Amino acid sequence: MAQRLISLRYAGLCRQCAASLPAKSKAWWDDGPKTVTCLACYESSGVVAATSDVAEPPDSGVAGASARKEYERRKTKREAAIDAKWGRFAGVVKFLTEEPQSTRAWARGASGEERLATVLHARLTDRAIPLHDRKVPGTRGNIDHLVIAPTGIWIIDAKAFRGRVQRRDVGGWFRTDLRLYVGGRDRTKAVQGLTWQRKAVTEVLGSDEVSVSQVLCFTDAEWGVFDKPFTLDGVLCTYPRALAESINGPGPLTPEQVVDFAQRLATAFPATHARPSSPGDEQPEP
Repeated sequence: MAQRLISLRYAGLCRQCAASLPAKSKAWWDDGPKTVTCLACYESSGVVAATSDVAEPPDSGVAGASARKEYERRKTKREAAIDAKWGRFAGVVKFLTEEPQSTRAWARGASGEERLATVLHARLTDRAIPLHDRKVPGTRGNIDHLVIAPTGIWIIDAKAFRGRVQRRDVGGWFRTDLRLYVGGRDRTKAVQGLTWQRKAVTEVLGSDEVSVSQVLCFTDAEWGVFDKPFTLDGVLCTYPRALAESINGPGPLTPEQVVDFAQRLATAFPATHARPSSPGDEQPEP
């Protein structure tokens, strides 16, 4: 079975000497029986730990970084304008007035991306690699989340829309016109907005051999008791927990292919803000 040098997500026991291994410590992970071996036992077994051959995991990025940055920019600009106009009364004006909805929307969007990332990291298996807030060179846009898993490549646009999510047919008696509604508002443009993201990803992959799924994931919306995720124009409309279940399904990609695709996409679409490195981030976690 394949073995990898990792930083442990949880504390464990060495399979050979039963030594206690604290979380974040280095150990060798066996994909088969899902056990760990401490460094001393691994080396004494006659196998040289060739750490230089262990692939560096891609920078996963910081979820919501772009939206959070834009919110702070707008907030700072507004407060500077109030300061210039009201002088010593600026504090009172800021307290008595609300930020414009267009500014608050950026903060809500960032929060939604952050919550989705939390769910993904908690519920995805160790065979999935999530990448957050990726720049798309040559454009002003970004991809909220990319997940590379045995099931394929997942392009995920997080939406913090509020209200019930519905697929409605507004075409009348003689034609079908399916649209996405959230909170009673037509949000079909959000579905269409994923087209350019898919094009950017497929150009990097340069192959049709891997499945590329497009997802709108609603972090703040409501779902009725009998409502289920649905597909509209090839885009999966869903919520965080159901999305994780879909990603975790069986798929054709091998662990090596998952890592290879993740590294290629992470290089092509760099993280908006690089996460500070720490000992616990150096290797994949089981």
